[in-house]
Amino acid sequence: MIFETKRLLVRKLKHSDLEGFYELESNPKVLQYATGGPKNFEECKVDLDQLIKRYDDVANDFWIYAVENKQSNNFIGTVALVKDEDGNDEIGYRFIERFWGNGFASELCGGLIHYCKSKGMKKLIGCVVDVNVASAKILERFNFVAIEKFISDDIGLPETKYELIL
Repeated sequence: MIFETKRLLVRKLKHSDLEGFYELESNPKVLQYATGGPKNFEECKVDLDQLIKRYDDVANDFWIYAVENKQSNNFIGTVALVKDEDGNDEIGYRFIERFWGNGFASELCGGLIHYCKSKGMKKLIGCVVDVNVASAKILERFNFVAIEKFISDDIGLPETKYELIL
């Protein structure tokens, strides 16, 4: 386990997460504001395997973890903690569509902030496509401050970069 909240458990990905990972990564709605498009089953299998192998790489700066519903023990999404191009710790998360609207993203964000503080991180970054108002509201609720507006190179949409000093 990496950390937990009242309803969620964040842990390393496992090969047994493949069905849920595929449901997440094959959905165009989930990925509409993310780099890359929906993936087929085989692509998800390869991606999942690569993400799992990264856990053993001492130079890894791209951590993707599973988010599990503690009540059902089901995989419901992923959370990312990666170094951005400036060496900052950037957070991100996505949930399987059928789990949207349950407050999981807010709960996860709060838990992630607490986890990052406990690891001695000094600052977190979050980038949100401007039309993704729900995600922006979550960051703002946790006192992230907008520091930059830009057009993303990867998806070509206006984005806002948020920062939280821990």
